[in-house]
Amino acid sequence: MQAVALYEVRGLRKAFGENVVLESVDLDVYEGEFLTLLGVSGSGKSLLVKMMLGLFPPDAGQLRFEGEELTSFEEREWIPVRRKIGMLFQESALFDSMTVFDNVAYGLREQRLLPEDEIPARVTESLNAVSLPGTEERWPKELSGGMQKRVALARAIAMRPGLLFYDEPTEGLDPINVTRVNRLLLSLRDRFGITTVVVTHNMRSAFATSDRLAFLHDGRIARTGTPAEFDALIDDPQLRHFVAASRLDLPTGESLPPPPLH
Repeated sequence: MQAVALYEVRGLRKAFGENVVLESVDLDVYEGEFLTLLGVSGSGKSLLVKMMLGLFPPDAGQLRFEGEELTSFEEREWIPVRRKIGMLFQESALFDSMTVFDNVAYGLREQRLLPEDEIPARVTESLNAVSLPGTEERWPKELSGGMQKRVALARAIAMRPGLLFYDEPTEGLDPINVTRVNRLLLSLRDRFGITTVVVTHNMRSAFATSDRLAFLHDGRIARTGTPAEFDALIDDPQLRHFVAASRLDLPTGESLPPPPLH
């Protein structure tokens, strides 16, 4: 029996003038899974997840989260939905004028999710979860790029979203930090029960972490399946074009060590 999707996208279309980016996108996201959205640069991956967050209105199609129709929502109607859905943008987007503590606490305060006296414990727990204990009083400019990404991740998980989107979370990081971030995403999925959707063009990361992959090509989801199922399609012309564009080889049998719990 097919599971009911946590988030359903049907026939989604988005164009900017004559430039049609998404033509007819169908996608299901299932509760608790780690789904990676693949595609070449400019294929519309980031646009798709931003539309799923209500940041861009669709020209056509349907969006449904937890069985609720979202397609025609006004901005104010999206506010309670975004308390359940988070996003880690490609740029960490930390506030330079705020300490790490205040950055992580920002969403909790802005949406009044916790009383002020409970916020320090949530901030500390979230920073510990991304392996940044004791950094509360530091400033973003004092942190490396990898550390800034983890602070942004702590800010996202502090909200305890049921679904979390990551836009190119390993972009610009060295291989050691790529592995560290990948382990963290798996750990947070398992520790907090966060359904995870990652946007990336990094095939190695995708194969190492994902339960399922979705390949966006020519404005549509051209393929979905497990890493093993994608590996079996190694000679598919569409995938070969994508791999060549990404300048990566399709990995076989590659996996990450078990993620740390803290």
